[in-house]
Amino acid sequence: MDKQEIAALLGQAEQERAQGRPDAAARLWKELLAIDPTSAPALNGLGMQALSRTAPEAEQLFARAVAADPQATPLWMNLATVRRQRGDAEGERAALEGVLALDQRHLMANVRMAELHERTGELNQAAFRWGGVVSVVEATTPHPAALDNLLAHAKARVADRGMRFGGEVDALLEIARDGVDPVTRRRFDACVDAMLGRRRVFHNEPHGLHFPFLPADEFFDRALFPWMARLEAAVPAIRRELETLLAAPDSGFAPYVEMTPGAPINKWTPLDRSDAWGARYLWKYGERQAEVCGRCPATAAALTQVPLADMPGKGPTAFFSVLKPGARLPAHTGVSNVRAIVHLPLIVPPGCGFRVGGETRAWVEGQAFAFDDTIEHEAWNGSDTVRAVLILDVWNPHLSAAERDMLRELFRMLGELEDAPAGMGAVAN
Repeated sequence: MDKQEIAALLGQAEQERAQGRPDAAARLWKELLAIDPTSAPALNGLGMQALSRTAPEAEQLFARAVAADPQATPLWMNLATVRRQRGDAEGERAALEGVLALDQRHLMANVRMAELHERTGELNQAAFRWGGVVSVVEATTPHPAALDNLLAHAKARVADRGMRFGGEVDALLEIARDGVDPVTRRRFDACVDAMLGRRRVFHNEPHGLHFPFLPADEFFDRALFPWMARLEAAVPAIRRELETLLAAPDSGFAPYVEMTPGAPINKWTPLDRSDAWGARYLWKYGERQAEVCGRCPATAAALTQVPLADMPGKGPTAFFSVLKPGARLPAHTGVSNVRAIVHLPLIVPPGCGFRVGGETRAWVEGQAFAFDDTIEHEAWNGSDTVRAVLILDVWNPHLSAAERDMLRELFRMLGELEDAPAGMGAVAN
């Protein structure tokens, strides 16, 4: 039987099902399986019929359908459904992860995963997933009215998270707040309240932690960074170390952009796992990278003289950033305004540029600058050779010493809560 005949048989089976003749549909699906035991539509059709009779049989059929066509999200969802009916939480989780690996913005997979987390006491993970539901629905403009109730429910669950964990966070942070002046405390409390969803901040919105009421400069005033001249003095040694690293067979540079499997196509897709934008980290999410620091001792030493944004588990980050000829980074915004991003240009051929908000600048080798990456920015290399910059994150100069201390304590405390057993009130940052 050729593909056309098989398609016709599948169509006939679907027609029988739609017209309320399940026995006739089942006979056709079984006939198809006799010809092709891996026919995913036939296995799925029989699985749907078995769902109302015996869950074990339905699960077996759906599992075979998924194995036959692992790229089909409806098959994964059906497998998740029958496993939920059977009370198999881990099996349901695996099936939902199969959907999300294909499409992170699959609405019902996010809903079902949020519900699963709630049933298993994973309240922090549930809040994260309900936040994803809100994001998916609100990104559909206009979204169908039928989703209004779901959106309201998801927002309520996210708000519940703030209510559940807010008291615990407040109690844990009270010592850190003790003796702090009222202006500093107001800004810090607004930061925590915004993080927990207890208030909205009407300012520029970073992707992650937003510290309210800080000035939003495109490029910071150099006078705010009195240590910059000391960093620039080390440029000749830093550049030599970078050139040696770039020339080595084991340079260790890797693509900066590595998207999660299943992520929807977006502005970063052309750079996903591409060496057009490469990075070699000296510090990464607060962890010193000993191997590359050992190979670049002058660079590592220079970084010790800089007020890096040291937040437990989050920062600092410092890396060599290399743009290949013709590469262009799309306009984007960063994670948090508690930091300032410093660029120290090392290798800059003509034709390279950088824009933050409404201001465009050319990199000048050896001249550092700092900017607020929560404001839209983009970079490009229009030359025929590589462009290389040392990038590091330092504390936003408008934060007080007390605010920095409280932020360190906040992230230390959040790390402890995230590691707590389910039901202990873990908080995402």
